[in-house]
Amino acid sequence: MAKQPVSGSEKSHPEGAKCIGACDLAEQIEVIVMLRRKDEAGFRQMMARIDAGDAPAQSVSREEFDKRFGASSEDVEKIRKFAAQNGLAVVRAEAGTRSVVLKGSIDQFQKAFDVKLERYQHHNVGEYRGRTGPVSVPDDIHDAVTAVLGLDSRPQARPHFRFRPPFKPARGVTPASFSPVDLASLYDFPESDGAGQCVAIIELGGGYRDSDLSAYFSKLGVKAPQVVPVSVDNAKNAPSGNPNGPDGEVTLDIEIAGAVAPGARIAVYFAPNSDAGFIDAVNRAIHDNTNKPSVVSISWGGPESNWTSQSIGAFNDVLQSAAALGVTVCAASGDSGSSDGMGDGADHVDFPASSPYVLGCGGTSLSASAQAITHETVWNDGDQGGSGGGGVSAVFPLPVWQKGLAVTHAGGRHTPLSKRGVPDVAADASPQTGYEVLIDGEETVVGGTSAVAPLWAALIARINAINGSPCGFVNPKLYKAKTAFRDITQGNNGSFSAAAGWDACTGLGSPDGAKIADALTPAGGQA
Repeated sequence: MAKQPVSGSEKSHPEGAKCIGACDLAEQIEVIVMLRRKDEAGFRQMMARIDAGDAPAQSVSREEFDKRFGASSEDVEKIRKFAAQNGLAVVRAEAGTRSVVLKGSIDQFQKAFDVKLERYQHHNVGEYRGRTGPVSVPDDIHDAVTAVLGLDSRPQARPHFRFRPPFKPARGVTPASFSPVDLASLYDFPESDGAGQCVAIIELGGGYRDSDLSAYFSKLGVKAPQVVPVSVDNAKNAPSGNPNGPDGEVTLDIEIAGAVAPGARIAVYFAPNSDAGFIDAVNRAIHDNTNKPSVVSISWGGPESNWTSQSIGAFNDVLQSAAALGVTVCAASGDSGSSDGMGDGADHVDFPASSPYVLGCGGTSLSASAQAITHETVWNDGDQGGSGGGGVSAVFPLPVWQKGLAVTHAGGRHTPLSKRGVPDVAADASPQTGYEVLIDGEETVVGGTSAVAPLWAALIARINAINGSPCGFVNPKLYKAKTAFRDITQGNNGSFSAAAGWDACTGLGSPDGAKIADALTPAGGQA
């Protein structure tokens, strides 16, 4: 049967990648096929209302959503038939998440999707299974398939955390450190422990130790939250014992979210670090009928230009579903300033923070005395120390709630914002003024926008608990509530400068928690 390429599936290798040989054709792998929605027109109408801020926080229940906007049983059946014809096993077929997971040998997948899989080596990411060119599918399923993910195993994202380095701090910043509880107080978070809520945390490697968590919360004098590991695509909570690796990210996220919202359940979704694993983890979290997260925290990401358009499209589609389901998604904007670490001299923003359906979380550097913030600027500790990611998306159009905003360039020039601007909000992220955490038995101080995403997620969990209902997709509401922020007007992240109002370094600013809660409380008070 004739085949056609899946739109946007063309893939190339990063500069410096070398082919080091053939794959073992008998090796068994899993691949995720993403399918179209049943009622795309109805979904678009609903999203237009959500984008404009005219829809209730949770536009539709999970059950109703799956029924109306899942994949059709006919499309799922087509993929089952395709699998059978190619000798592939169906591991999981879910109309609700619009995903079918197939398992088979590399040889079978090469024939089924007209691809050649080879082993590659890259100095940044090590060895991985890769492909070039498009993925093709038979004519009879082409219209149903939106993405084929997982043929390529290249690590897709990096964690956005930084340990306090031993060098001299920039611009006379006096090193300080704060517990998450201190920061919740300094930012005037509303009184609540997040009881009844679930915070989902997405992790692409590493793990946590219960002994670290109990020692940390005990020292803080905070009731330890319930932490539940969730395995996605065979990944598990697997601490390596190296605090400098992904363990640092996992433990940091749990300790910050758990310290600020100890009454909430913390569900940690462990997935492989690939585009397939990352997308599947978020998709599984928002459709999780057991834990029912009301907010998702993501501290991993990578430059937009590192993603294929099918992967960005499939991920953004999942994030739109989150908005419709009333789930707030907070994502770190990156720790490498306006270049996002690309080194090509151009500006880049980090995805998924650049999705319009995410609350992009940028970074500040914070000084405080006793009970008050004395000074807050853009986080920029120079090349070695990192700086907050931010800028203008090359992929996503200008959202309606960012219309009329301007970008301030480092030279002082202002230009109208033409596409999605990143970040939306900010909070303390400099390792020089960082967060006190306990990782693999060691007390340490960390920063990075990785810390900002779980801090904001915990604030949202507190507000959801107070309101008794989810805040949902918060961006349209927050952009109307400019006085709910501490406006950051000093500093730059490379190409962009802070300015009055929204800017491409710290977004709308850092939170005044009580005012944020007011802005996100449904009309007429508590729900």
